[in-house]
Amino acid sequence: MYDRPLDGTVALVTGAGGGIGAATARLLAREGAAVALAARRRDRLDQVASEIAKAGGEAVALAADITEPGRADDLVQDTLDRFGRLDILVNGAGIMLLNSALHTTVEEWDRMISLNVAALLHVTHAAVPHLIYAASTSPRQVADLVNVGSTAGRVARPGSSVYGLTRSGLAAFTESLRQELAGERVRVSAVEPGDTEEPWPEDVADAIGYIVTRKRRVAVSEMLVRSGAPGPAVGTGAPARNAW
Repeated sequence: MYDRPLDGTVALVTGAGGGIGAATARLLAREGAAVALAARRRDRLDQVASEIAKAGGEAVALAADITEPGRADDLVQDTLDRFGRLDILVNGAGIMLLNSALHTTVEEWDRMISLNVAALLHVTHAAVPHLIYAASTSPRQVADLVNVGSTAGRVARPGSSVYGLTRSGLAAFTESLRQELAGERVRVSAVEPGDTEEPWPEDVADAIGYIVTRKRRVAVSEMLVRSGAPGPAVGTGAPARNAW
């Protein structure tokens, strides 16, 4: 059997119960990583873990609501207790609630900020020391932190003011963190998909897989992933593609 690029590594993926997170977890496992799967729903995590195991990979389901205070630290520690190290963190958990400022509720805004911003910060803060250690001790001599954002962080649209705020904030945080951790050999990247209502989570997962399987000498700091299908004709009134 040939050596896979992520053999011997451990990855933690949040939002791994479905969509991009689940597709990413399956891809990282195929590339050789042992994967800790994090999301709120145990049943969905167990299904993804079972799929990985049937394909010959290794995964553990860690049901967690990372918006709860202290749960991010517990999640990282649970990963370390199970696998002994942490080489890759994919912050894939997120929520998009679209409405105008006039018609939305503050509770919806708070939900997005809690998961898209606060939870991401807490998981990252808990993981960074272990990523630095992995980079200094592993044969790869590098570790990876990937934040999954959105093209909404680049283009403002009606009805997405606070969602766009969370995604533009993610982009700024990712770039600053990239500069801070470059000397520690921890690569920090942002992957920004377009309209994720398209049935293409595997394509976004491929982008993440490309980033984390590069040789140490290569760092991909940002990747936009958009649909290749043509958008609606101008003047048709159809909603724009790749809005989010």
